[in-house]
Amino acid sequence: MQQRSPDDYQPRLSLWGHVWRYLAALGISALGLTSSVGGWPDWRFGLDLGLGLISLVLVFWRRRWPVTITTIVTIASAFSILAAGASALALVSLATRRRWREIIPVSLLSFAAGMFWFGVMDSSTPSIGPSAFAMWGLNIGLSVVIIAAMVAWGMYIGSRRELIAALRLRAETAEAEQALRVAQARETERRRIAREMHDVLAHRISHIAMQAGALAYREDLSGDQLRTEVSTIRDGAHRALEDLRTVLGVLRGNGEDPETAPQPTYADLGRLVEETRAGGMNITMEDDVDGSPPEAVGRSIYRVVQEGITNARKHAPGAALKVSLRGSEEHGIDVLLRNRLGFDSNTPGSGLGLIGLTERVDLAGGRLTHRTEKDVFILEAWLPWGQ
Repeated sequence: MQQRSPDDYQPRLSLWGHVWRYLAALGISALGLTSSVGGWPDWRFGLDLGLGLISLVLVFWRRRWPVTITTIVTIASAFSILAAGASALALVSLATRRRWREIIPVSLLSFAAGMFWFGVMDSSTPSIGPSAFAMWGLNIGLSVVIIAAMVAWGMYIGSRRELIAALRLRAETAEAEQALRVAQARETERRRIAREMHDVLAHRISHIAMQAGALAYREDLSGDQLRTEVSTIRDGAHRALEDLRTVLGVLRGNGEDPETAPQPTYADLGRLVEETRAGGMNITMEDDVDGSPPEAVGRSIYRVVQEGITNARKHAPGAALKVSLRGSEEHGIDVLLRNRLGFDSNTPGSGLGLIGLTERVDLAGGRLTHRTEKDVFILEAWLPWGQ
C-alpha cells in the first residue's frame, strides 16, 4: 500500500476556521506590539506594519508551500513584531506535517529571529549590566518554551488528523466490504435457486412436450378423454410457469454443474421437523394451512423454516423453537418462528443466511422480517399462494 503524505489527511478549512486562526495571529501580534512600541520613528512603524501585513497575506498559502511560507514570515518576524502572529501560525501549521527535517531548521530559524528582534530591533532591551543578562536569559528561556509548545501543539493536531483520516478510511473500507459481502450473498442465493429449479423446470417442460406429442398421434380418444389430456397438459404448463416465475431474472454462473438432487418442498416439512427433533432439538410445529401450496412456494417455505432451525441451533442451543404456519389461497401463507435468547453459543454467525433468505422470499413476491422482542427472537415471512 502506498504511504499517504500529510497533505492527504489535511482537512479543508471552513470560513470560520480561517477567521479564528487569523484572529489568534492578530492577537499574538497585538500583544507583542503593545509591549514593544515606544518612541519608534515613523519609518520604523511603517516597516513593522508593512512586513506584518505582507506576512498575514502570505500565511494564507502556508499549506501549499509550507516550508517556503514559514521561512519567509519567520525572517519577517525578526524585523516586525506584527509578523510574529503570522510566524506562529505558520510554524504550528508546518508542525502538523510531523516532518523533523522541516521542523528543526524552521524552529532554529524562529529562535534566531526572536533573539535578533530582542537584541537588535527592540529598543527597550538594556545593553549592559546585570539586568541585561537577566533579560537575555529570560527571553532565551521563554523563546525555547514557546517554540517547543507551538511545535508540540502542531504535531498533536497533525497526529489527530491522521488518526481521524485513518478511522474514516477504515470505516469506508469496512462499509465497502460489507456491501460486497451482501452482494455476494445475494448472488450466491440467486444461483442456488437457479440450480434448484433447473431439473424441476426441465422435467415439467419435457413432460408437457411428450404429452402433447403423443396426443398428436392419438386418434382413438373420445371427446372426454381428449379434454382430460388437454387439461393435464394445461395444469403442467401452469405449474411450470409458477416455477419459472420464481427464478425469473436469476442469472446462472457459467461453467457450474446444476444440483440434480430432488429439492425439498412443503410436504417435506414434517420430515424436517422430525429429523430436527430426533437430533435433540426442542421444536414444535403448528400447521394451519388450508390446502397444499404450489411446489415453488412450498420450497420457499421449507427454506424459511430450515434457516430458522439453523439459526436457533447455532445461536440458542437448548431453546424451544415454535414454528407456526397459517394461510390459504386467498390470504397467502404466514410463516412464524419464535425462540428465546440468552443461551450460550460459541458458533459465530455472519448474518448472510438471512440476507440470502430475504432475497429468495423477495424473488417469490413475499417479504421476510426478523426482530427481537424482549428475550425472544422472531423470524416472520409472508409468501403469496401463487397463480
